[in-house]
Formats: sequence, C-alpha cells, structure tokens
Amino acid sequence: MAYRVDISLPALTDAEEAYLWIKYHAPESAGQWYEGLMQAVFSLENFPTRCPISAESEFLGVEIRQFIYGKHDNTYRILFSIGDDPTTSEAVVQIWRIWPSSRRQPYADELKEGAEEIMRGE
Repeated sequence: MAYRVDISLPALTDAEEAYLWIKYHAPESAGQWYEGLMQAVFSLENFPTRCPISAESEFLGVEIRQFIYGKHDNTYRILFSIGDDPTTSEAVVQIWRIWPSSRRQPYADELKEGAEEIMRGE
C-alpha cells in the first residue's frame, strides 16, 4: 500500500534550518544531506509502520512515529503520524516536525504546531 506524504510548514522550516546549519559548518555536504533527508521523508510512502512509536506519543495521546535520518552530529528525527485523508480516504503519512536528535525532546505545543496545520488541511 502506498501512502501520500504531507509535510507541515513547521517540518519544512525545520529542514531548511538544518540545511542552513549544515551548510554553514560543512558547505560541501549540505546539498547531499538535504537531498538524502527528502529521500528519507518520501521513503515513508512505503511501509511507514516500520518506524517505531516515539516517546512523544505518550504525552500527546496520538500515535507519533519517528524515523531517524543522518549520522553523528547531523542526526534528525522525522516525527510523523499515519492516517486517512477524510476527503479522499487516501492513506497519508503526516510529517509533523524534523527535529535534531541532539536537541531536547520537543514540547507538546511544538509538535502540535505541525499537527494543527495538517488538521486544517494547509
């Protein structure tokens, strides 16, 4: 079963900020890193349930999964949920945030920022 992947604006902003940080510190590898990140995100079209449920699920009361992308200091958590588009009944992977692994766990309101946009259909 193929899933449609929807990326929230906060998740796109996260990806851009990560790219700019990497470009500043390692300009020769930033483009390749970003391309790999997008490939990882869109790989969730196939079998997204392969990814484990994240710790954030417990305090949000919503099943959120995580896919780890990157190596060493450039490791990021792609935080997403799986659901159905109510207008088309299409299966959807909803990317909430792309969070640096080295950063503290996101607060509920930071995760909900991505989720609220998805729920509004933006």
